[in-house]
Amino acid sequence: MDMREKQLSHRYFFEGKIMKARLDEVELPNGKTAPREVCEHVGGVGVLPIDRDGNVILVRQFRYPYDTEMLEIPAGKLDHGEGESIADCGARELKEETGCTAARLVPLGCEYPSPGFLTEVVHLFAALDLTEGEMQPDEDEFVEVVRLPLAEVEAMVERNEIRDAKTVVALYRAKLKGLF
Repeated sequence: MDMREKQLSHRYFFEGKIMKARLDEVELPNGKTAPREVCEHVGGVGVLPIDRDGNVILVRQFRYPYDTEMLEIPAGKLDHGEGESIADCGARELKEETGCTAARLVPLGCEYPSPGFLTEVVHLFAALDLTEGEMQPDEDEFVEVVRLPLAEVEAMVERNEIRDAKTVVALYRAKLKGLF
């Protein structure tokens, strides 16, 4: 069965720097129509830094939409133009948020944070063979670096203390690839 939906119309309600919101009318496989709310996003990269001792380096930062601090992997938006590759974006975000550079970035695939309405694609990497240096956060970015043993990070995921999807997906995929 072909389950694709055909876009009949779309109308933008908001156009910002990193996202746009629109309302589409689609034709369903059965010929009926339905509305679809879509948030277009520039996409991003998340990087799971693993130090030589097998510890995970995370960042704690305040997340305004949830009004709370969250522990997550370093990450950022693909908003530096077409000249920056996905891997370069990951390396940049790693350096900005942790001060680390990686001799190896291992691709961990990508994930769709909320495919019911959001077009964002988050590309994931593991950062290995790290060299530590100075953090270079963006002017509006306030982060604290947190280094934890893998077992503690996994326990935090199990206790629902780490809720960030890209972090959970990156941890799982890195473990499946035998990177720990």
